[in-house]
Amino acid sequence: MRIGLGYDVHKLVKGRKLILGGVTIPHTKGLLGHSDADVLLHALCDSILGAAGLKDIGFYFSNKDARWKNISSILLLKECAAMIAKKKLKVGNVDITVILEEPKISPYIDQMKDNISKALKIKTSQIAIKSTTSEGLGFVGQKKGCSAYAICLLK
Repeated sequence: MRIGLGYDVHKLVKGRKLILGGVTIPHTKGLLGHSDADVLLHALCDSILGAAGLKDIGFYFSNKDARWKNISSILLLKECAAMIAKKKLKVGNVDITVILEEPKISPYIDQMKDNISKALKIKTSQIAIKSTTSEGLGFVGQKKGCSAYAICLLK
């Protein structure tokens, strides 16, 4: 068994969609990034890559490469799944925490889990997604950004 930890952060800006776990969530701001800036999935990708002993998401999906411009991070997650499959590894479970002051994302968690389960070809019971705020502290607390942590167990 192998364990990997992932982290990601993106700035919240006007004029972008807020996409988390492959779900577009209604909000006045979205996350700024080269791809769709889905911090939840980026952290998950890094946790999977780390558990497999591979390099980080930026190495495989560089923000300098036009192929990844505005791409859905679900596709990046599927690429990571293919990478670990080549190493004969499978996801045992994932646990993800999103830190965001607003909006509340709990109504969208089941949809996020469905998206992830399809991309990784695992059961939704192998996925935990939680959300919290930073209680007004730091850039997240000031509603300037969103961050996520993910941990993954590979078998």
